[in-house]
Amino acid sequence: MTYIKSNKIEMSFSPPYTYFPTTRNIKILRINFLLPLYKFRLTGSCRSLSSHPPQFTYNVPARSRERASRFNYWSIRFKGGLGFNQYPYKMSRTYTSSSPTKDKKPQAPRPSASVVLLSPENQVLLLHRVQTSSAFPSAHVFPGGNLSDFHDGTVPGPDDVKRHEDSIPYRLGAIRETFEESGILIARGDDANVNHLNVPTAERDQARKAIYNNEVRFVEWLRTVGGVADTDNLIPFTRWITPTNQPRRYTTQMYLYMLPLSVSNDPAISAAQSEAMIPTPDGGVEITAARFDYASSWLEKQRKGEIILFPPQYFLLHLVAQYLTGPPPESLDFSQLTEYYRAQREKLREFIATVPTANGPKAAKHPTAQIPWGDKVISPNILGIRQSDKRSILGLDKPGPELRETDRGGDWERVVLVKFGKGVARDVEVRSREDVLAEERQLESTPKETKL
Repeated sequence: MTYIKSNKIEMSFSPPYTYFPTTRNIKILRINFLLPLYKFRLTGSCRSLSSHPPQFTYNVPARSRERASRFNYWSIRFKGGLGFNQYPYKMSRTYTSSSPTKDKKPQAPRPSASVVLLSPENQVLLLHRVQTSSAFPSAHVFPGGNLSDFHDGTVPGPDDVKRHEDSIPYRLGAIRETFEESGILIARGDDANVNHLNVPTAERDQARKAIYNNEVRFVEWLRTVGGVADTDNLIPFTRWITPTNQPRRYTTQMYLYMLPLSVSNDPAISAAQSEAMIPTPDGGVEITAARFDYASSWLEKQRKGEIILFPPQYFLLHLVAQYLTGPPPESLDFSQLTEYYRAQREKLREFIATVPTANGPKAAKHPTAQIPWGDKVISPNILGIRQSDKRSILGLDKPGPELRETDRGGDWERVVLVKFGKGVARDVEVRSREDVLAEERQLESTPKETKL
């Protein structure tokens, strides 16, 4: 290792290179620059600087704070020392390259909605996407999809921050898409005494096709069968905005919905009610399978490599699994069993509404800890690549460029570890941000042998 110390070293460079904030490494072709723990100042224009730890970033123009893992052009002025790892060439005081390129304006995220749907036994419904799906191909996902002006109504335009707020169109879209994809109807009767609407199977399947083909408006069809969409009982449960480096972007409002617990121990009533809650595939148009299972079971299947879960689905399953812990350990009668599942739901409701949302003392002081889960907006960004297993470290605290000037935010306390490859996500895991970054710093400080 060569160590150069001077009062000021100035370098300017452009792609291809990557900056890893967790390890303070800049990788340029075959050159690795290790940034020391000295104050430095970042100036110039770039696509992203907001992922740099605040204690290391100074005088960064506001227009330069868009998050990304690849930067276009910038200049670094260091105060103190600069370490060079495995640098095989003669070091010059200044490294220059081509002029900066203009940033492309990111695609406006398309409105969509999705539902974490709970069965009467607090199992979670997941759908298996077809391989040709434009979103999450081959993965297991929550039911949901894009909003439709025809069925759901309109939302504010791309430049309006209210586009990213919970509203009736998002709620109708979530319910309609769930019905189209799984056949499960999140609706109640016009009569206040009917808390869940049941429709015969044949009539339901016919309506799914007609609604999917825009032959009849969803709310109008509900009216003809004496029902209304149960929008009031949808519980907002985070919003996810696709990062700007993806070709297709979405602003997805997530909801939690709890199908009613059995209202009677009469087998006939229970059977009639559960008939409308049995998920049915849509013939392969968008999904290939639909099934209820416990959240912990879905997570275990992902761990074993049996299914694919992308970070949003894994993260929400990880949260609900803390409270929906599966069936009771001992045999219970009907009323005890109902109370058992009701108690799980109440704990989950309390979790979603409670602030602070963080447990660690440092994380609890972060502004995002004061945002309840129903209002959190998450736009994942790569904080770095783990040295041990090469998984990406996804930060969850930022809301995306559309909401940069607002007080919206996600979750600072946790990160998602994931390995992306060939359009799918593997080895997904939720960890403490502080623990993961501490591990990276420890590995960085460990002496390594250098081949001469």
